[in-house]
Amino acid sequence: MVEPGEIRVVRSGGSKINFRKPVFTLDSKFLLCSSGDSVKVYSSATEECVRILHGHSDLVTGIALNPSNHLQVYSCSVDGTVKLWDFTDGILIKTFVIGYKLLALYVSPDHEGTVFLIIPMESNKESEAFQLVSIQLPKVSDQEVEARDVSILLSNVNPAPKATSFGRGGTYIASVKGLHMSVYFFKKQKTYRLALKATDKKGAKNMFTCVTCHPKEDCIATGHEDGKIRLWRNFNQKKEYTYSTQHWHHNIVKDLSFTPAGTNMLSGGIESVLVQWRYGEETRKDFLPRLGAAIEYVCASPDGVLYCTSHSDNKITIIQSNLKVIGVIQGLVKGDNIKTNLMIDPRSKALVLNGKPGHLLFYSLQHDKQLYNLDIVQQEYIHESGLQQFEVVKAAFDAQGSWLATVEERKNKLSEWEVILKMWGYDEQTQSFVLNTTVTSPHEGQITALCFCNANETSMLVTAGKDGQFKAWLLGENSDQETCWTCDFVGSYHNLSVTNSCFSADGSLLAVSFQEIVTIWNPDSWDLLCTFCQPPGKIRKLCFGRLSCSKYLLGTTTNNLLCCWNLLTCKLEWSADLNVICLEADPLSENIAAFSFASGSSDLFVFKPSEPRPLYVHKAVCLGQVQRAVFAPREAAEDNCSESSQWLNRSRLYFLSEHMDLMTFVTKSEEDWIVASNKQLSIDESTPVTPFSLLLGRHRQQHQTDLDKQKDQLAARVQNPQGTVAVKELLQTPAYVLPSASFLCTMFVNSLLICKHGNGEVSEEIDEDMDSDKEEDDDSEKEMDSLDNLQEFKTEYLLEEQAPELSRSEEKELKKLRKTDYSWLSKLQDY
Repeated sequence: MVEPGEIRVVRSGGSKINFRKPVFTLDSKFLLCSSGDSVKVYSSATEECVRILHGHSDLVTGIALNPSNHLQVYSCSVDGTVKLWDFTDGILIKTFVIGYKLLALYVSPDHEGTVFLIIPMESNKESEAFQLVSIQLPKVSDQEVEARDVSILLSNVNPAPKATSFGRGGTYIASVKGLHMSVYFFKKQKTYRLALKATDKKGAKNMFTCVTCHPKEDCIATGHEDGKIRLWRNFNQKKEYTYSTQHWHHNIVKDLSFTPAGTNMLSGGIESVLVQWRYGEETRKDFLPRLGAAIEYVCASPDGVLYCTSHSDNKITIIQSNLKVIGVIQGLVKGDNIKTNLMIDPRSKALVLNGKPGHLLFYSLQHDKQLYNLDIVQQEYIHESGLQQFEVVKAAFDAQGSWLATVEERKNKLSEWEVILKMWGYDEQTQSFVLNTTVTSPHEGQITALCFCNANETSMLVTAGKDGQFKAWLLGENSDQETCWTCDFVGSYHNLSVTNSCFSADGSLLAVSFQEIVTIWNPDSWDLLCTFCQPPGKIRKLCFGRLSCSKYLLGTTTNNLLCCWNLLTCKLEWSADLNVICLEADPLSENIAAFSFASGSSDLFVFKPSEPRPLYVHKAVCLGQVQRAVFAPREAAEDNCSESSQWLNRSRLYFLSEHMDLMTFVTKSEEDWIVASNKQLSIDESTPVTPFSLLLGRHRQQHQTDLDKQKDQLAARVQNPQGTVAVKELLQTPAYVLPSASFLCTMFVNSLLICKHGNGEVSEEIDEDMDSDKEEDDDSEKEMDSLDNLQEFKTEYLLEEQAPELSRSEEKELKKLRKTDYSWLSKLQDY
C-alpha cells in the first residue's frame, strides 16, 4: 500500500462564478468575480480569463475595487484574511489578517483606508448571528499585517452581500433582514430601524430580499419576496418615512442596482428578465427577456456603459446600456444533482455532463471554459416551481465519438414515466451532433443503464430498464435507405429488474446485472454464457478490467462489497468489505479507481484487478460523498512520474465532490500545474510585428539556416549582452514596486555596455581607435583594418541578422560615431 506523498488533490476549475456579485473595473475593460478560493479577471470584450488571483486558502466571499487606486482590488475570504491585489499583473500586494470568518466586503470612497465586513457575532456563535463591522487597515510596509481595530456598526444582520448597501456619499449604510431595515448614519452614529408587517390585506409576502441605495439622492430601493420593489425616502426620521411601491416581477426579487448616474435602476429575478426602471418615471420600463436562467445578481460598470447579470446556471452575461447582449461568460454548469455520468468526448477531449436544463455541456478541462451546449430535449424550459419537465438522465459515447446516445425522462401526473431514447450522429460539416433516431418509450419504465459496444466492426447500443429487459440496438438502414437505429435483441433473466450493464474492452462480452445476479452474454449469438451470484445485495456498479486484466469483472453491491470475478475460471477471485460509491476504469491502463465513503468523507483506492492490494490509497479526498468520477487521457504521457504516481502517467482522474466542486489529482507542484492548465495571458515578450519587421522577415528567413550554424559554433565562447534582460525587467515590473529612477540609472546603463570578453571590462581596442578627427584623412589601410574589426564584432554579437555591406559614405559616418567620447558612462559607477 502506498500512502499519498507528492500527489495533491486540487480544484480543477469549474468553480462557481455566480457566488458573489461581479465587479467591473473603472474603465469597464475587465470584470472580476470570485471563483472558489480565487478571483478571476475576465476581459469584458473577449470574455477570456486573462488572470487568476491565487492566494486565499478558503472560499472567497467578497471583492471590491480599492477606492484609492483603481488598478487594485480587495478580496475577503472565509480564511479570515483581506488581501489587496494588483489585478493587472496578478501580484498580491498585502494581506490583512482579520481573524474572523468573513462573509461579505464593502468599501466606500468617503472612508479611505477602511473596509466594512460581515463577521459572526462572538457572543452568539451557536445561532449563527452576524454583525457588520468597520476595520481600519494599518498603513505599514509589511506584506502581512494584523488588523484588529474593529468597530461594530450593526448587529444581527443578514450575511448575504445583497442585503447591505452604502448610501449617498457614504453618509449612511442600509441593511435588511426579515421584515426589518436598519439605516446607520456615520456622522450621527445613530441607527434608524424601519419595519413592515408580515402580510398585508392582499396576503403579500413582505420579507426583504435585497437592498440598494441611490448614488446621489437619499433614496433606498428594496426588493421583496412577493416581487414588489419599494422606494424609501425620509428614512432619517423614524415616524415620517415614506415609500412607494413598484411591481412587475411575479416572484421573488433577486437583486437590485442603481446605475452610477442614478438615472436607471436594474432588477432581476427568476423570470430570466432584466428590467430597467427609469428613476422618477417608474411607469417607464425596458426589458431584456430570455436570458436563459434565473438572475442572481445585477450590477453596472462605474462609467455606466455596461451592465452585468449573474445567473443560477453559473453564467455571467455582459450587456450594453441599450440592453443588447454583447458577451456571455459560461462556467461549468453544476446543478444540485448531476444525473448523467462524467464523460470524455473522444473527439474534442472535453468533459461532458448535464448542462443547463435539457442540455449536455461540453467543457474544456484545459482552458476551464465552456465549449458549447447541446440541446437534447429541444423544448423551451419554463421556470416555474413544481412543473414537471423533461430531464437528461443518461448519456454515452461510442469509442470513436461518432455516436451519442441520450435518455430523457419526465414523470407525469399519473406517476408514470415518459422516457425518450435518442441517438445523435456527429456531423463533420457542422462539427456537432445531429439527431438521427428517436425512440419513444424504449422500455416500460425508467432506463437504468446505457452503454455502447467498443468493437470497431459493429455499432451496437445496449439499454436496460426496470421492466426486467435489456435491449440491443444496431445501426442499419430503413426502407428509405436512411441510416437509423433499430432494436435487434431483447433479453431478460427470470423477470428480474436490470440494475446495470457493461461491455468488455474488446466488445466480445456483455455483463448484465439482474438485482443480485450477474449474467455474461455473447453479443454475437446472444447466448447466456455464465452467471455469478454473491451474498445478498443488489449490484450497483459493473466494470470490466482492461489490457492484461481483461479477464476480470468487478462489481459493487448495496451490502458494501467489492467483488472480482475471474471470467476464465468463472469463480470469485477476491472480495473486499468496502462501501464503494464510484467505480471507474482507466481506458489506457489496468488501473481501477474506487471511491468509498466512510466516517463522513470519501477515500480513494487505486488497484489492479489481478491483485487486491491497492497501488495507491488516499484518505479523505473530500468531505461527503464523491458524486461522479472519470479518467481523462493526457495529451502526452508523463515520463517523470515517481513510483507512487505511476497510475497517473497516462490519464488524469477527475471527480465531483458533494458540493459539486470539480477536483483532480496532480503530481506536479500545485502552482506549476495551475499556471499550465489555465494558460493565463501574459505580456508578449517578443518584438511586436510592425511593417518594418515584415520587410525584414524575408531577409531573415533566407539566412536562417546559416545563422543557426553560426550560433552553434559561437555559443560556447559568446556571451550575449544583458541589456535586453534589464529592459524587460524594467518594463514588466509594476512602477510602484520599483526603486527610484536615480538608483536604477547606474545598473541600467552598465547593463547596456557591451563586453568583448564577457568579463565586464570594456574593450580597450575600441577606445584606442577613437583618436582625433585628423585620422579620418589618413591612409585607407587603417580604415579597412578598423572596418574588418567592426565586421568581426557584428559576427560575434549580432547573430540575429547578417550585416549588409557599407558604402563609403556610410563608413565615414560610422567612423564619426565611433569617435564619440563615452567616458562619462564609467563615472556613473561611482554614484
